[in-house]
Amino acid sequence: MKYCLFTLLAGGLLLFSSCNNKGENYDRIIRNGIVYDGSGAPGIRADIGIRNDTIAFIGDLSGASATEETDAAGQALAPGFIDTHSHHAGNPFSHRDFTAVLSQGITSIIIGQDGGSNFPLASFYQQLTDTPVAVNIGSYSGHNTIRDSILGKDFKRAASAAETEKMKTLLLQDMEAGALGLSTGLEYDPGIYSAREEVLALTKIIAPYNGRYISHIRSEDRYFWNAIDEIINVGKTTGVPVQVSHIKLAMHNLWGKADSLLAIMDQARKEGVQITSDIYPYAFWHSTIRVLFPDRNFSNEKEADMILRDITLPEDIILAAYEINPAYEGKTLAAIAALENKTPARMLVELIARIEAWEKSHNDECRESIMATSMAETDITRLMQWPYANICSDGSSSGRHPRGHGAFPRVLAKYTREEKALTLAQAIYKMTGLAATNLAIEKRGFLRTGYFADIVLFNPDTVKDLATVEEPHALSEGILQVWVNGQSVYLTKKHSGLFPGQLIKRK
Repeated sequence: MKYCLFTLLAGGLLLFSSCNNKGENYDRIIRNGIVYDGSGAPGIRADIGIRNDTIAFIGDLSGASATEETDAAGQALAPGFIDTHSHHAGNPFSHRDFTAVLSQGITSIIIGQDGGSNFPLASFYQQLTDTPVAVNIGSYSGHNTIRDSILGKDFKRAASAAETEKMKTLLLQDMEAGALGLSTGLEYDPGIYSAREEVLALTKIIAPYNGRYISHIRSEDRYFWNAIDEIINVGKTTGVPVQVSHIKLAMHNLWGKADSLLAIMDQARKEGVQITSDIYPYAFWHSTIRVLFPDRNFSNEKEADMILRDITLPEDIILAAYEINPAYEGKTLAAIAALENKTPARMLVELIARIEAWEKSHNDECRESIMATSMAETDITRLMQWPYANICSDGSSSGRHPRGHGAFPRVLAKYTREEKALTLAQAIYKMTGLAATNLAIEKRGFLRTGYFADIVLFNPDTVKDLATVEEPHALSEGILQVWVNGQSVYLTKKHSGLFPGQLIKRK
């Protein structure tokens, strides 16, 4: 078998040799694309030859043939994007097409985020093997899931030594099944009640497996610096690579301090801590309304006043879901307060009180969530530019936040083409090669011979997110075709009906 060699020139530019594989036959050839290999190098005009699920050749294929050929017509060819923080799976067998994902050019999603995962992971992986979906899926093992299974309703306390040992046993099961590592959601129940020692004890368990630690840190607002100290300490103490999930400065008095944060993380890296981050391209987040109260003092109106002054404003909070009164969904806290003739602080306290009363009477969790603006665009840009920050969505296929359908095209449109905060090659690198490197994903994230043929074809001049708060499920423009493991799965805004997704397990 004949392969084309690369030549590396000064400045990192990759050129392909002139060999053209005359007479060779492939399953698929993608011709005449501008190939961005995922390394951050500029694009080069080339063809890609695919056999089975693997890239077999990159270069001049003018003398070769294939059963199936695609003319890229000078548009961008990149590795399939990797979403390192995804909630798109939900029940993956109810939407095996994963159109919300593929329509963004994403070919691999990493789930088990914020401390919540499928357990036991081995059973979930067997289901995906038996009934594959359209994209590749990998997962972390979730601390909150494991903690909940051991402590149950008695979770508002530190775990005992015996309970921590039981959690270790469950975590080991998931690691044996191929979990990428441990995820925590330390702003959420029950993880918020865990002691630092508990998190350290569990993280030490994954070190011999070359596992990784990813965390929705303990605070993204008023206790932010302590939370950053905690994740750095986890990496320093255990030697495990650590990643800050959806990094943000989510409080008004933190705005403008991105450089201070990056200086702390750069210093940690100099000291040997393998700390990285992912980030999504929006100034507003989506979560439970109760996350606003880290001390869980939901009835404290003074605390509510502080929240609505220093973290987010009444007009910047939108009820995304409110099972108790669906008519309030889509309305701001300010509008709801006006409807009920209450102050915003009083309204916030009462909305949560109603949730708690509903849950007590129904003995079930209430469907509730909010979207709230509490980040500054200048900080988002600066954090996105950090050399160790890759792109993620933190989105879901059914959620009300537009990130579930628009995050990756938004980076290519807003931050790359329009604002020029990133070059196109840099943006692709942060969606592909860097994402794979940060999570130690093998044979994905780069366009290289011998790698899986996860490929996206897009128009860099027109690619754009169309999802909004009002229409969160609108499909993006400019994503022309997507291949997963060599199979064309998305073309002209439609799923092809193929399900070639594979499991992504820890190497």
